[in-house]
Amino acid sequence: MSGHSKWANIKIKKGKTDAARGSIFTKIGREIAVAVKAGGPDPANNSKLRDVIAKAKQNNMPNDTINRSIKKASGEQDGVSYESITYEGYGAGGVAVIVETLTDNRNRTAGDVRHLFDKYGGSLGQTGCVSYMFNKKGVIIADNAMDEDELMMTALDAGAEDVQAADDVYEIYTAPGDLYTVSEKLKEAGVNVLSADIDMIADNEIDPGAHTQSIEKLIDMLEELDDVQNVYHNALLPEEEEEE
Repeated sequence: MSGHSKWANIKIKKGKTDAARGSIFTKIGREIAVAVKAGGPDPANNSKLRDVIAKAKQNNMPNDTINRSIKKASGEQDGVSYESITYEGYGAGGVAVIVETLTDNRNRTAGDVRHLFDKYGGSLGQTGCVSYMFNKKGVIIADNAMDEDELMMTALDAGAEDVQAADDVYEIYTAPGDLYTVSEKLKEAGVNVLSADIDMIADNEIDPGAHTQSIEKLIDMLEELDDVQNVYHNALLPEEEEEE
């Protein structure tokens, strides 16, 4: 994995989610709706729903809100159907950007996403134009209370593919479909799991240089759209330089 820490990205995003928790709950609610529609309301028989519930709890979504979202998604009377659409393109300076959305109005979403790319010096491209530069991985962040060698053996025994030390944590990488299983096994082994998410890891990162501010603004504005679930990029951005 290239230089920029996934944990640094999570810390930056954590500050944003704390400031906009209602928006995060809305996004997770949509993921719950899609998961229930695809595999039913029982997480024991629906691994996708199980993963979304784990994500919801990770973001401090109350249990009653989670259950209410599942019940709402189980009812045919609501009539709202979300479609998963992924957009790919380039930001200023040639930065590759992937935008994952869940929407009930593809025209609105496409217009909003295209507008932001245009506004901040980028352009949307065709499907596949940048995704080949990324690998989809499960990423588990664990604290460093355990010895590195011991954690490495525990993680590999649990089915992880790789473990890397980063800042004051460990980053544990898995196949996307193994994320939940590996995370649960690590917890059972006494590992303090801080987060577990599917991520798109860039093969190589690029320094946007003079375009850094435009890239940061593009990412921030995309993430603020209700229809946008995830934004991935290969920009090497400063890590919380303003935080003291």
